[in-house]
Amino acid sequence: MTEMADMAGKAGMAGNAGVAGNAGVADSPVDTAADGPIGAWPGPALRTGPDAQAPTGPGTLEARAISAWFGDRKVLDRVSLTMPGGRVTALIGPSGCGKSTFLRILNRMHELVASAALAGEVLLDGSDIYDPAVRLTEARARIGMVFQKPNPFPGMSIYDNVTAGLNLTGARRSRSEQDDIVESCLTRAGLWNEVSDRLKQPGGALSGGQQQRLCIARSLAVRPEVLLMDEPCSALDPTSTNRIEETIRELASEVTIVIVTHNMQQASRVSDRCAFFLASAGTPGRIVEHGPTEAMFARPRDQRTSDYVNGRFG
Repeated sequence: MTEMADMAGKAGMAGNAGVAGNAGVADSPVDTAADGPIGAWPGPALRTGPDAQAPTGPGTLEARAISAWFGDRKVLDRVSLTMPGGRVTALIGPSGCGKSTFLRILNRMHELVASAALAGEVLLDGSDIYDPAVRLTEARARIGMVFQKPNPFPGMSIYDNVTAGLNLTGARRSRSEQDDIVESCLTRAGLWNEVSDRLKQPGGALSGGQQQRLCIARSLAVRPEVLLMDEPCSALDPTSTNRIEETIRELASEVTIVIVTHNMQQASRVSDRCAFFLASAGTPGRIVEHGPTEAMFARPRDQRTSDYVNGRFG
């Protein structure tokens, strides 16, 4: 996905649905100030075929000069951000600044909107996920998504919800292998002890917090290198939120996590790095600054960052 700016606002990018997800688009604007210039570097090709499910560990995700449009309205302007492997990166900022739009671009959901267009590159371990040779399902297998509202498949059992991703990506597993995957993913999502004796019950019958952890388990089943989370706790009670946050920290060593949150306390608790998005009236959003979370909250370089994280606006 190199330069597509000439098409911006004119040629929509048609897509087909890949591995599970709601294709909504939230927020809007964004741009980016980087810690420094990003150099070009080679990387391995995206996994395909029989080896597509092989675990490779956390991947480094890099957005380079991302601009995005909905029709004639530009919502992101040259956003660049590196999300290091094995770390939690939080995207923070007021509503309407483009955080969720940016997140959806990271696993090719933006292209599902008929009027959408974009320019720039998204690299996973150095390979462009928008390369025409990369199938949508292949990109989504490596970069999973958990949405704001839990979305388990209501007609499926807890067990079948977890294995649904394997079926959608064409991965073949024996029953015993599937059993192991279900137990492993539910354990890693912090849900196994609560549902191990009722795996055949509908996933939609679980509580809201349990449903969200089931969705995390479903994403983990295809062994992604990156897991994107769009305000995963916004509809949950404090107890469920705490359990999701524990899950995020437990998963961070094995999968790169990028989370959108409006909760500053949550961002400070769960993330290693933060990026602060902001949009002025009528202009695309931008990243005001980004860096280690502790520094962003304690010693921000920009007064606007300080005002936001301390609750003076937004």
